[in-house]
Amino acid sequence: MSGYDPLGPEERAIVDVVRDFVDRDVRPVAREWEHADRYPAELVDRMKQLGVFGLAVPAPHGAAVSTPCFALVTEELARGWMSLAGTMGGHTVVCALLVRYGTPRQRAHWLPRLATGEVRAAMALTEPGGGSDLQALRTTARRAADGSYTVDGAKTWITNARRAGLIALLVKTDPAADPPHRGMSVLLAEHGPGLTVSRDLPKLGYKGVESCELSFDGFRVPGDALLGGQEGRGFGQMMRGLEIGRIQVAARAVGVGRAAFEDSVRHARQRESFGRPIWQHQAVGGLLADMATSLTAARQLVLHAARTYDSGQRADLEAGMAKLFASETAMRIALDAVRVHGGYGYSTEFDVERYFRDAPLMIVGEGTNEIQKDVIVRQMMRRGGV
Repeated sequence: MSGYDPLGPEERAIVDVVRDFVDRDVRPVAREWEHADRYPAELVDRMKQLGVFGLAVPAPHGAAVSTPCFALVTEELARGWMSLAGTMGGHTVVCALLVRYGTPRQRAHWLPRLATGEVRAAMALTEPGGGSDLQALRTTARRAADGSYTVDGAKTWITNARRAGLIALLVKTDPAADPPHRGMSVLLAEHGPGLTVSRDLPKLGYKGVESCELSFDGFRVPGDALLGGQEGRGFGQMMRGLEIGRIQVAARAVGVGRAAFEDSVRHARQRESFGRPIWQHQAVGGLLADMATSLTAARQLVLHAARTYDSGQRADLEAGMAKLFASETAMRIALDAVRVHGGYGYSTEFDVERYFRDAPLMIVGEGTNEIQKDVIVRQMMRRGGV
């Protein structure tokens, strides 16, 4: 769909390069690899070559683009295969944490390799039984006399955890803190003794990219791995990092919704019933009109959140709105795409069933939509309006 372009020529060229990559290299293999639950190593390598992992890292280490540009790149990747955009999710948040809060030494050590994709990052927040309630965090990090930390606990649903060279780990460094969030810190952890990736979790969709359970038993982390060098700031750091994370998830949702919409338009042009293309029947045409309208609205909410984030203001309200609306929109469009395709929409020989399985991830990822509503109303009341 055409319309106002929020990007300048240079950033538009970046999005166009990613779009061409998706059309040439991703879409031809996505269905087969997704059904095989195959990790897209070749595609990730190509993303490294294109510099995609460096788009969230500023110069001199990377080639950071505006957040609207980053969102549209994410949309293109998700249009091809949502799991491919997932390889950038936690990576993006960790890059943002390092840029905003990392010590000079931490930034110099990690950002150059994160920008090239030599090292890819994951974030470990969710715990068994905890879900979106980060205040109920139980993983602890005890500081030793030499300044190092010993971590004990467990995390779950950690995307990229098996292949990540860096894990931003939210822990309690002061379990007695009141309120609890004042005792949380972020550790920049690498795989080592005491950290076990116990299993890859089976999933409805979001295949190919691993989501894992992690266990920590006497896992040692050096003292200089404390993000920013000060304890007790981890909760606020992560909440700020999740703003870009939720914008990224919202952009993924737009990509999935767009893929479902575009497949539906193509099918509705080609498929005939009662002597005419099915888009000319009011029932199908009405579905396509609703898809186009809601998809456009979702993209504009994502771009609005992205611009707010770039302004330096808090964007938790805007990111929450974008994530909420875009994910619910993607789910509805994916279901309507099945309706447009009829029996073909239920076949694994068409991509529509994959969109329908992938869309729910955005509803629960980076905080469930029920949590998003709570964030939205709290921030709205705090600001005195929207």
